[in-house]
Amino acid sequence: MSMRTLPTLLLATGLALAMDSAVAQSQASKPAEYGQAAAASTEVVQRPDGATIHYEVSGQGTPMLLIHGYPLSGELFAKNREALSKQFKVITLDQRGFGQSKTPNSEASVKTYAEDAFAVMDALKIDKAIIGGMSMGGPVALEMYRQSPERFKGMMLIDTTANPAIPPEAGLWNGMATLVQDKGVSALPPVLLKDMLTGETRLAKKPVVSTLEGIIKQASKEAAIAGAHVLANRPDSRPTLPTIKVPTLIIVGVADTIYPPAMATAMKEAIPNATLKMIDGAAHAAVIEKPDQVNQSILDWAKATKW
Repeated sequence: MSMRTLPTLLLATGLALAMDSAVAQSQASKPAEYGQAAAASTEVVQRPDGATIHYEVSGQGTPMLLIHGYPLSGELFAKNREALSKQFKVITLDQRGFGQSKTPNSEASVKTYAEDAFAVMDALKIDKAIIGGMSMGGPVALEMYRQSPERFKGMMLIDTTANPAIPPEAGLWNGMATLVQDKGVSALPPVLLKDMLTGETRLAKKPVVSTLEGIIKQASKEAAIAGAHVLANRPDSRPTLPTIKVPTLIIVGVADTIYPPAMATAMKEAIPNATLKMIDGAAHAAVIEKPDQVNQSILDWAKATKW
C-alpha cells in the first residue's frame, strides 16, 4: 500500500472505531498483563532540560537497545525483552513523556530523542550496542547513527521507514497532534489500532489489544503532541542508508499499511548487506502481535552475523 492511500485508510479507521470507542475505555493505568515480563532493573536518567528518561535492563551479554514508536513506550517490547534477554543485555526506554518518562513541554525532535537514548547508554556505561528502532524509533536510530556510528555494533529497523513524511502523511500526524490537543490521549487508540494490529488479532486476541491500548494511554498529552510533530517533520534518512557499515536487520509485518513492506525492501536494497525479514500475520506492531516470530528472526540474524 502506498502512502497515498494512507489518509483514506486512517479516515476510515477513525470513522469505524468512533462507533465502538467505548470498548477502549476500560483500561488500567498500567498496560494489561500480556507481555509484562519482569525486568532486572529499572532506572531513570535526568536530562538537562528537566525531562526524565525511564529505562529497564534485563539479561547479560551484548547490549541491545530497543527504541519504541509512537505513541508507545518500552513496554511494547516486553515479550521481546523476555526472550532476547536470555542472550543479550536488553535495554528498553520510554522516550520523554511516554510510559513512565516525564517531559517539561510538548517540544521534541528526532535529534532530542537520539540524545536521550545516548544518555541512557552513557548512564549504563555502554560504549557500543545493537540499536533497534520500531516505527518512530527507526528515524531515531538512524539519527543516532549519523551522530555516532562508532556506538553501533548492529542496527535493527522494525516496521519503519527512512523516508521523510510527504505532505499527506505530515498532515495526518499534525492532525493527530490537534486531536490530542482537543480530545486528549484517550482519543488515539480508536484512530490507530486498526493500522497497528491485523483484524484477526483484534478479534481473537483481546489481551494484545488491551495491552496496546494501555501503553498508548500512558503517554502524556505533551509527549503525544510532540511525537506527532516529530513524525510529521522527521528528516530524510535515505542518504544515511548507504553509509551504514554495521550488520543491519530489517523487520516488517506483511500487513503493515503505515510503513509497508515496499519501504522495508527499499531500505534493504540501500543498506549494504542488510537482511530483511517479513513477519506473516502481523501489521505495524509486529513486535507485540507476533513476538515469537520477531524474536526468532532477531536470534537467527544474530547467530548468522559475523560481529
